[in-house]
Amino acid sequence: MNITITAKDETFSGKILNEVLLHFKSEKVLVKDIIKERVLKEVENYNNKLPQYFNGLVEPTDAEKTLNGYKLKPKKLIDGEKQVYVALDAFLKNGYFLLIDDIQAESLEDEVIISNDTKISFIKLTPLVGG
Repeated sequence: MNITITAKDETFSGKILNEVLLHFKSEKVLVKDIIKERVLKEVENYNNKLPQYFNGLVEPTDAEKTLNGYKLKPKKLIDGEKQVYVALDAFLKNGYFLLIDDIQAESLEDEVIISNDTKISFIKLTPLVGG
């Protein structure tokens, strides 16, 4: 059984910032598997094309955050496994929310049942500035 889902990066107001197609071989997956698949797919897409900006879930090492995404100086391949580790750590530290069919994932070990109709949204949190 092959399942294809579109994962979206969204703002709290519902504005879609980015979309990534994810592929799974089973309808039962763990939250950490969803994050891992998403991060590896976006790193693969970047590494295959090396565009000027990386629009990923988490900032790669040696990248500069810009309005258009993360700019790597110089353009270089991104380590997918390192990005997965950073993304899983960011989830644990509430760096973003993961909604699966509008229900917030609480743990990396939560098992969920997915289908081609499953909605996956990553909501990035913006740190507040002030004093």
